[in-house]
Amino acid sequence: MGVMNKFMNFLGLQEEEVVVERERIADHREEAETPAQELRKNKGNIVSIHSQKNVRVILNEPRSYEETQEIADHLRSHRPVVVNLHRVRPDQATRIVDFLSGTVYALSGSISKIGPNIFLCTPDNVEIHGSISEMMHHNEE
Repeated sequence: MGVMNKFMNFLGLQEEEVVVERERIADHREEAETPAQELRKNKGNIVSIHSQKNVRVILNEPRSYEETQEIADHLRSHRPVVVNLHRVRPDQATRIVDFLSGTVYALSGSISKIGPNIFLCTPDNVEIHGSISEMMHHNEE
């Protein structure tokens, strides 16, 4: 339907044409293609999700709270970070963990304690399986 027809239709000077119904039916048929048909059409555009570059794990040992934003930037770039908090005061370590917890929550990631004052922060594209809590209890005793 042309622009002029739509305008005249809007003003009530012309009735809607039956062509609109035919266009809608044709659109529904095009949308009803199965995923298999779409794959056959776009066969040259298929990319394996396993062909990513090597995943880089960042090791970070902040000496002050100000370095926490750098860790958050790595997480935003979808890089997992191991954070060693042995070089900061306990009050700063708490603030850093709080900030990183908020960061990973906002990115749908996760944070796990992997040792005394050592945390693994991961973005949403990295899964963590298992735990090492038994090992942590033996070290603290």
